[in-house]
Amino acid sequence: MASRILGMGDVLSLIEKAVKQVDVEESLALHKKLKKNEFGLDDFLSQMRMVRRMGSISSLASMIPGMDKMMKQVNPEDAEREMKHIEAMILSMTPAERVNPAIMNGSRRRRIAKGSGTSVEEVNKFLKQFLEMKKMMSKLSKMGMGGLGQLMGGKGLGGLGALLRGGR
Repeated sequence: MASRILGMGDVLSLIEKAVKQVDVEESLALHKKLKKNEFGLDDFLSQMRMVRRMGSISSLASMIPGMDKMMKQVNPEDAEREMKHIEAMILSMTPAERVNPAIMNGSRRRRIAKGSGTSVEEVNKFLKQFLEMKKMMSKLSKMGMGGLGQLMGGKGLGGLGALLRGGR
């Protein structure tokens, strides 16, 4: 409790929540996909749903040391709404589009926007952020956990930070 008041977060509670939500076999399969650069939109959707089951963005961020400062720039309601829009966009895609987003042309993007209640610009922005995040995750999996500091120090949060801030 004292560490939370001092802004040090509550990492143990976060770990406990994660342990309850994470399936070890699913996690290993995801790790293999990351190493092979096969992380797709279905994988992203399942990870996003797992995070949502753990609690709100603001409650999770409050448990991580230093995240309080970043979360002051993020409106929690906007972040939750953005996650719902992303989920709707992914669910509006065909299985082939989820596996290989590169096949999406203009008409597919219009269909996805219409099906998800978003604009084509929002679909384009999400796909761009997803591809950037996928590149970052691929680099991280090749570097190992020691590369996390290099990646975070050199490029900030990359696509993840943009997604949390609603692309701003």
